[in-house]
Amino acid sequence: MIFLQQIGAAVLLVLITLTIQCGGAAALIIWIRSIPRETRKVRVFRCAALVMQTTLAVIILHGIVILLWASCYRWLCLPSWESAFYFSASSYATVGYGDVVLPSKWRLLGPLESMVGMLMAGVSIGLLFAAVTHLVDGESRSRLPLHAEPTNADEIRIRQKRRCYLRGFRSDVSRP
Repeated sequence: MIFLQQIGAAVLLVLITLTIQCGGAAALIIWIRSIPRETRKVRVFRCAALVMQTTLAVIILHGIVILLWASCYRWLCLPSWESAFYFSASSYATVGYGDVVLPSKWRLLGPLESMVGMLMAGVSIGLLFAAVTHLVDGESRSRLPLHAEPTNADEIRIRQKRRCYLRGFRSDVSRP
């Protein structure tokens, strides 16, 4: 019965965490895409403000998730909000000092929160990278094309011949 309670709490916490993070990430993506693509239109202080706003939004998202886990710890097993928030923040950030420990009944939630924290940190870093890339390049080059290039064998041969000419070599690339 105890194991089922742990699994139920873990599944519920992970689902709510993913909902919060993915919803926040989607909102940030929509907001980042609304930023003008031409960097000439955006001044230095505006770029700095946009990066700061994105970073602050990511920090707030992580804070909300930490608060979610802390409220669960407070409700289930820890005596004060301070210790619940402290344990949650140190677990989420994968610091894990060990001075506040969950009761053995709920101890599997700590490592789970650490795994979720690492994954959500990766998502957040991706968002920040996308925001900066959007400002620097105007458009992210990491986007995959909708179709593969080139599309037929003739185009492949033409591109290969161009490469050979550019290198100063001429080779017969018409062989299959």
